[in-house]
Amino acid sequence: MRPWCSLGVMLLALACSRPTPELKDFDAAAWKADRQGCTGQREAQLASLLQQREQLKALTELQIVEVLGRPNRNELYKRNQKFFRYHVRGCLAATPSRQLTIRFNAMGRAKEVAAE
Repeated sequence: MRPWCSLGVMLLALACSRPTPELKDFDAAAWKADRQGCTGQREAQLASLLQQREQLKALTELQIVEVLGRPNRNELYKRNQKFFRYHVRGCLAATPSRQLTIRFNAMGRAKEVAAE
């Protein structure tokens, strides 16, 4: 491939991606620090995050990891769909677990954001 062709492909890929959003009333550092959802930081911020779910849609997997950190579970599904699952609550066995699920399409873009 000619050097100018590969440069064009890279520029096209960068132009097609959305910028990583700045979420209001959301403390990303606290979310990432509460990895298992044991301290309640994730549960306290879940409502704010779900209100802004439209800003998360169409982001790439890397952009989601930049905003929310690494997922607790990463599942592959048929037709190259992928699910990121973040523990929100459920550190203690006595409390029912709750999680944030982000579904990615085959192109690696966030398609759906939901709490279960």
